[in-house]
Order: sequence, then C-alpha cells, then structure tokens
Amino acid sequence: MDAVTVASGNAGIIANEASANTTQREAEFDELRLSGACDAAAETSAIIRDMLDRVADKWSLLIIGALSEGPRRFSALHKSVPGISQRMLTHTLRNLERDGLVSREVFAEVPPRVEYSVTELGETLIVPVSVLARWAVVNRDTILAHRDLYDARQDAGL
Repeated sequence: MDAVTVASGNAGIIANEASANTTQREAEFDELRLSGACDAAAETSAIIRDMLDRVADKWSLLIIGALSEGPRRFSALHKSVPGISQRMLTHTLRNLERDGLVSREVFAEVPPRVEYSVTELGETLIVPVSVLARWAVVNRDTILAHRDLYDARQDAGL
C-alpha cells in the first residue's frame, strides 16, 4: 500500500477531527470576542509571530543548535552551519545577540578572540525546538503523503 493510499484512507478521519477542532475553535473565538479579550489575543498573536519570525528563520535555529554544544569562535561556527555565508552568519548572530539569545565575548588577546555562546534565555529555546524537530521527523512521511495527495487532486482539477 503506497503513502497516497494511506493518506487518502486517513483523510476522512483527519477531516472529521479537523471539523470537530474547527467547531471548538470557533466556540472559543466567540467566547473571546464576547468577553472583549480579542485585543489581548491579537497582541499576544503579534508577539508570537514576531518571536517566531526571529527564531524560526533559515539560520537561527541551526546556529543556536550548534552553540548549544558549547561556545564557538566565528570560524568554527561558520564550519558547523553548512551553507551559511559569512555575511548571513554575522547578521543572524547580531540579531540573536540583540534578542538576548546569544552572547558575544571578546577576549583581550593578540590576536583578538571572540566567542559566541547561548545565553540562559537561548537555552530555554532548545527543548521546545527539539520537540518540534522530533515532531517534524516523526511526521515527515505522513506530511509528504498528504502533499502528494493534494498535488494529485490539484493536477486532476478536483
């Protein structure tokens, strides 16, 4: 049995669960709207989007992951994050430092030495990111099967 067949067999179950979840979400949203909490929810949503934009970009999580193994100099960090340019590494490190997720320590030596490390705040990201990464690995095949099913439907004009 191929992944598309499995995905289509599970589609009804997923659709029913999605429908139940949608109804529950609609009820929760109506409750928020009636209680006047929408403004607070919108503000919270904006904060979440801003933080996710910062840490879930192409490079930030890879850099934090590399630094979670211990402090690194720029060149060692550059080698441990394949495909990143020096310019992008510098830019991303500055943003992570600005947000307090990474620290930069300059040592008074000749030649000068700079090390980057994850801060206490940055360490609080490691567990949730690991959980998300694990979820992605566990569910990869199912997600790809759903994509194939969707693409097949689109190609068939359904």
